[in-house]
Amino acid sequence: MTSAPVLAQTASQTAMAEFVGKDGKSNGRAMLTAGKNGVLIEMEISGLPAGKWVAFHVHETGRCDPAGGHESAGGHFNPTKAEHGFLAANGPHAGDMPNQYVGQDGVLRAQVFNSMVRLDDSTTGIRGRALMIHARSDDNRSQPSGDAGERLACAVIQ
Repeated sequence: MTSAPVLAQTASQTAMAEFVGKDGKSNGRAMLTAGKNGVLIEMEISGLPAGKWVAFHVHETGRCDPAGGHESAGGHFNPTKAEHGFLAANGPHAGDMPNQYVGQDGVLRAQVFNSMVRLDDSTTGIRGRALMIHARSDDNRSQPSGDAGERLACAVIQ
């Protein structure tokens, strides 16, 4: 797992998110750290499809109910009502992040910087929202969610 944030960081500059799989069991963690122009997300999540690319998004609601397939997390976080996807004419939106690769051991280990969000309570703030891992890679075009498939792991940003 990732190391603790630098001691100079305060609680308002960091957040944690515990991932829960479709079975309701804990399967990973993310540490989020506020930067000057966005948020760094460091994560490690197990029990994912080995050797596959998967979509990674911020979702609008801070609920991760595995009984409902994590649908409780709502749609993608999109405060500016932009189109979904890095390849969309009027995209991307704040919840869009690059696809991530899951190793042959079924573990996703990544560091992602999202310059379109903040940890604060501003319009683009994500504390209290959810991080989501989907079953397929995002095609970066299809509306509203990139044809990313089923929701495999969800984490509320605390």
